[in-house]
Amino acid sequence: MAVIMLCCTAGAAAGQASADARLQEAQTAFDEATKLKDAGSYSEALAQAEQALTLREAVLGGTHPEVANCLHLLGDIHRRRGDLARAEPLLQRALTLREAALGKDHLSVASSVNNLAILYSAQGLYERAAPLFERALAINEAAPGDNHARIAASLNNLANHYESMGLAGQAEPLLRRALALYEATPGTPPFLVAYPLNNLAKLYLSQGAYGQAESLFQRALAVNEAASGPNHPDVAISLSNLAVLYAEQELYDDRTQSLYQRSLAIREAALGPDHPDVAYSLNNLASFYKKQGLYSRARPLYQRALAIREAALGPQHLDVAVSLNSLAALYMEQGQYSRAEPLLHRTLAISDAAPDKYNLNTQFAVLNLAILRVAQRRLDDALPLFTRAFAVMEQRLRREALGFSESRLVSFLQHLRVIEQLFYALLREHPKDARVRRLALGAVLLLKGRSVEETANISRTLHRSLGTEERGTLERLRGLRTQLATLSHAGPGSLAPADYQQRLQTLIAEGDALEADLARRSAPLRALTALPSTAEIVDRVAASLPQDSALVEFIAYKDSPVASKPGKTPSQLRYLALVLFPDGSTQALDLGPAAAIDAAATRLRDELARRDARFLPSAQALHRLAFQPLRPLLGTTRRIFLSPDGQLGLVPFAALHDGRRFLLDSFDFTYLTSGKELLPRPQELPPATSVFVLADPDFNASRRTAPTASAVPPELAERSAALERFFSTRSADLATTPWLPLPGTRKEAESIQRLLPQAQLFLGPEATKERLLQLATPGILHLATHGFFLEDAPVPKNSRAVSHFGALGDNAFVPRPPDPLLRSGLILSSARAPAPDVSPPPDAALVTALELAGLNLWGTQLVILSACDTGRGDVKLGQGVYGLRRALVVAGAETVVMSLWKVNDETTQALMERYYRNLLEGQGRATALREAMRSLRLSEVHPHYWAPFIAVGSDAPLRAIAPPSP
Repeated sequence: MAVIMLCCTAGAAAGQASADARLQEAQTAFDEATKLKDAGSYSEALAQAEQALTLREAVLGGTHPEVANCLHLLGDIHRRRGDLARAEPLLQRALTLREAALGKDHLSVASSVNNLAILYSAQGLYERAAPLFERALAINEAAPGDNHARIAASLNNLANHYESMGLAGQAEPLLRRALALYEATPGTPPFLVAYPLNNLAKLYLSQGAYGQAESLFQRALAVNEAASGPNHPDVAISLSNLAVLYAEQELYDDRTQSLYQRSLAIREAALGPDHPDVAYSLNNLASFYKKQGLYSRARPLYQRALAIREAALGPQHLDVAVSLNSLAALYMEQGQYSRAEPLLHRTLAISDAAPDKYNLNTQFAVLNLAILRVAQRRLDDALPLFTRAFAVMEQRLRREALGFSESRLVSFLQHLRVIEQLFYALLREHPKDARVRRLALGAVLLLKGRSVEETANISRTLHRSLGTEERGTLERLRGLRTQLATLSHAGPGSLAPADYQQRLQTLIAEGDALEADLARRSAPLRALTALPSTAEIVDRVAASLPQDSALVEFIAYKDSPVASKPGKTPSQLRYLALVLFPDGSTQALDLGPAAAIDAAATRLRDELARRDARFLPSAQALHRLAFQPLRPLLGTTRRIFLSPDGQLGLVPFAALHDGRRFLLDSFDFTYLTSGKELLPRPQELPPATSVFVLADPDFNASRRTAPTASAVPPELAERSAALERFFSTRSADLATTPWLPLPGTRKEAESIQRLLPQAQLFLGPEATKERLLQLATPGILHLATHGFFLEDAPVPKNSRAVSHFGALGDNAFVPRPPDPLLRSGLILSSARAPAPDVSPPPDAALVTALELAGLNLWGTQLVILSACDTGRGDVKLGQGVYGLRRALVVAGAETVVMSLWKVNDETTQALMERYYRNLLEGQGRATALREAMRSLRLSEVHPHYWAPFIAVGSDAPLRAIAPPSP
């Protein structure tokens, strides 16, 4: 990947008017040199700057400040030309003269310090550069007057230094501040604004946030072309960056190639054929050809880039390591391992000598050497290298992601998945090697469901350690989410489609910014409860397993040979299963292509959802594909902690059939997003013990006319949810729109109160969205109502389901919200209308998963979503199901019970009553559900009725929740 060169314009003080013609000539030459430098004409600028220096030294002597200005300009020009050896003594001499003549805190001294720091950073001398960048910033910030542009330049350069050191988390806020200062300062030259734009985009690119990166790169390109013309070196930077962005997304088309070629042409014309920036373009264009298998075109470009860098930067520079690694990768793809190996050893030697031991050069070099060892059939030598690469990747994730919003963290994890999948491919090739199993399982445990873990950690830290400022930010975030949910579901209304989409994007961006702010504020406390290291994670999770149990981790991944033979080998989505036992022993199995397994899972779920009498062959087929191969590995173990992936997360394994019986009769399943959920939670406070139940919402409670059940037309009464009309009906008609009641939910709530008299019931008009969102942290939260996950599907009668509505329906003029947390949720009672003749807003009864994620459920032992489709959502490979289940785990719930399809009102009421009885007998939260399912099956034989619910999270019995003593 290209490294974006960062420049900072150095201030040049205007010389005093002088009668001496030579000084006037010097000033003219100086001004012309500055102009040529800014235009990218460095050779011409150099001649003018040398003339100015000669004239001023002759008239003023060697120590005058005007001479220092010439030395400073000459050093900057040489640096831009790539002649770092000549630049350094000029910049050092300029700094010495300025300090002596002007004092150590003068703004001109800050310029010298800044440019010398840039030079050291370009040389890879980061330890020498850092204190100089910090000193320049301190001088500029302390200087009186309007100094915003200089402060912005210092912030930009210090941020670029941090980014070079792999400290992206420290770089980003500096870049944002620099950009804001430049934009707020009148008269700022436009090309200066492009520097933080480019560097911020580069940071996003390195983390896989491609959408954010592209918009900033395009903006920087437009600014540079408008300010400097189409052939300026700064334009070449933007062109190259855009090309890298497209190439990383595997867009190897004419557009990408044209951007690379244009960037190279500009640099060669402006900087000469041997400039280090030319090497960047050569290396990137070579990689473009390599990805397409055009090796004969790639090799000479790689070799030329390497020669330029060695000559200009020295043999130990990190950019030389980039070229060496790139050339080695080319040889490896061609099977020329003997030519690749010495290049990789040299790459590692350079990278290991760098101050940042976790830099990307090291990671890629280690991985390439590991792959080479696999190709040489030297697994013993490859494994320590893979282990080291995993540690580097995990360290990078911990350093960079602490201040990320959830959406950005997901993008970053997806970016890292390319490396993660190498470990799974290695396991498929070596399933019998315990060391490989441990490596792959460590990756699964740390990376699978990581976005849920990190987001939940932020929530826990904030709710447990909220300051006044953080509390205000959190409340603003909750308000923004409600606004976003309201706007998403209400549709554009009077807004033009473009204005509507812009408003949605603004709310999303504001929410992401608040999430990131809260993440940064909570980072120091979260670091105190960090996950175990790569070396410890497997043993720690194994120690958390009950002695009679096993953890089964499914992982869906793109598989291709670790050491590909020459030519392209297409990747294939496959499933692996890894098993961990309490003694730390492991097993692994390749389950085969994912297409067949996903198709079987989808077919079974659909048949169970529609009560298909012919479901049994599908239940047996999925068992053969996904579970029967595991049974020999499990031995006599019957208590299974199951962490599914892909479509397997949307089926109840209890309903699989082995040809003789359902797995319900053979295994006790507890579902997890990731096995790391077995690790003990930090327990700052005792668990909550209150019980809150919201049920039987009165959807007409605040309407001007509340139709009785008998007033509901027969064609609507047969549909469990006329709510599909809820948001597609005009506001004036909402008051007369009927929604079917759920009498079974009232019975369900009353049966809970009989078992737990202390339970607080909110029924009918009291079961409102406002009530739910304002509840104090409960021990048990039971929600019995209509639920939805928006998709086009028939709705069975007498179910607790909503199909689709409003702006999200078939007749909508706008697309459904892309965020699945906005497409899943619950329907509760409408809020009281502000006046008798005023209907409540359309969103008053709807609570989305996005809003529920803001609840404080830290201390909540159990959440039961006794409604339809509450366990469904969008499947994100490696990160779980995005919907209500994710929202409530993020909010802090220890265990969530949820449904995988549209459930029947009456049978759900019976199942839940039996479930609570089992819980109060001391059974675990998942075990109690299993026994309730077995009881219901005695009267309802089809799994549609007894198998829709799964328990995700802890299987521990309830703590301190019991009926009052008589």
